[in-house]
Amino acid sequence: MDTCLKYQSLIKNVLQNQAEYRATIPDGYTCQLVFDDERGQYLVLDMGWNGDKYLHATPIHLSLIEGKVWIHYDDTEDGIATDLMAAGVSQEDIVLGFRHPKIRQHTGFAVA
Repeated sequence: MDTCLKYQSLIKNVLQNQAEYRATIPDGYTCQLVFDDERGQYLVLDMGWNGDKYLHATPIHLSLIEGKVWIHYDDTEDGIATDLMAAGVSQEDIVLGFRHPKIRQHTGFAVA
């Protein structure tokens, strides 16, 4: 199986698990998934009302760029990289895009 297709599938499974977990949190919000395979964009959206407070947030934003999984934003408790590696994504194929390019070499993950 092509690496990009494999990673698309792994990303979707990991994000589906995250969405299912987030759905168990009794806060009044819904969790939605946005997958765009053509452009390599994968999002988890939290939306809804909790009393008078409205939330529209993107707790997870991943991209698939040139065979690497880029983590642009991660607001999870344990880190989405941990879930991706457990699912079979190589640590060398994960880029912490939210880290400055100058310090990525010190993270143990891919630089780009």
